[in-house]
Amino acid sequence: MTAQQSKHLELEQQLIESRRHLHQHPELSNEEFETTAYIRSQLEAAGIRIGEYGLQTGLIAEIGGANGGPIVALRADIDALPIQEATGLPYASTVDGKMHACGHDFHTVSAIGAALLLKEREASLPGAVRIIFQPAEEKATGARQVIESGALNDVQAIFGLHNKPDLPVGTVGIKEGPLMAAADGFLVEVTGLGTHAAVPEAGIDPVIASAHIITALQTIVSRNVSPLDSAVISVTRLNTGTSWNVIPDKAIFDGTLRTYEEEVRVRVKERLQEVVHGVAAALGAKASVRWILGPPAVRNDAEFASLARSVAERAGLTAVAPKPSLAGEDFAFYQRHVPGVFVFVGTSGPQEWHHPAFDVDESALLPTATYLAELAASALQQLHADGESQAAAAADGVSV
Repeated sequence: MTAQQSKHLELEQQLIESRRHLHQHPELSNEEFETTAYIRSQLEAAGIRIGEYGLQTGLIAEIGGANGGPIVALRADIDALPIQEATGLPYASTVDGKMHACGHDFHTVSAIGAALLLKEREASLPGAVRIIFQPAEEKATGARQVIESGALNDVQAIFGLHNKPDLPVGTVGIKEGPLMAAADGFLVEVTGLGTHAAVPEAGIDPVIASAHIITALQTIVSRNVSPLDSAVISVTRLNTGTSWNVIPDKAIFDGTLRTYEEEVRVRVKERLQEVVHGVAAALGAKASVRWILGPPAVRNDAEFASLARSVAERAGLTAVAPKPSLAGEDFAFYQRHVPGVFVFVGTSGPQEWHHPAFDVDESALLPTATYLAELAASALQQLHADGESQAAAAADGVSV
């Protein structure tokens, strides 16, 4: 075994141990205090500087930039989910009712690994890599916290990743344009008039009205959205009533709307409002709609997607064009400020995201860390070269 192979093996073992530690100690959104402390300890032990951005949880590290140059960012999310783990792993969650069921522990440790690798080549970086360990992705609020902290200032490109259980280890999914959906929630309150269940004519039944509204909502996708576009409306919860023989005066249901295109997002929301109010009125009831605005769609920059693909191929990974996912991701908020690319990383998982038996193949850790480090360094080199070309053209009086 060569010295380089031994070094890689040592790093891989370190990453596996770190991932298992985080997996055993999951923390929910905005509660990631111990997770943040652990990340900080790993980075500071390697001499990596931590920025002061005033975040309560999560942190921002930076490598390079001593001589100026462009800044690129890597982002990893760090929060867990309120799910009882059912993997049976020896390093399963030790916290009742909490679990890393979306693989954010994998993302976090991959970014730590990238930071360690970038630190080794810090002197040769033509700029700085800012690594964002972001809280509260599952609540879709963490990216906005990071942006408000100023951590995205001066960043010229940003890259993020998400594990993908249905892709094999050694595979990365990269595509330009829409990759993940805008994810909005809605809550509908239907108000009728309560009465005895044996005398329905004396009241206005909000249960019947809700049932008709829920059914009618499905016609929005089938009749108001082009078959060439995509949209999903799912009603996931209905609460009403207190007894088997009482028609209640109120029913509440909620659900989610998923879209890729902003114009489709706006149109479907308009139609949902119209259907809710119209059907309720036709049945003598009243209704209100409250929106829970989620992140917009993740849309990858074409130029940096091409770079991400070429870096993957140079790293010996198989780059594929993944199917877009209708899951939401608050990485999209960053892309409203700077060009960015979100990449799916194959982890050969036994279950999908948010499943109690979710897990990742840990052999993907080192390749993912290596890929992220090389992607950040390559983006810096490209931005640096572009800057020099523009400066030279400007000096020659050429319009750029």
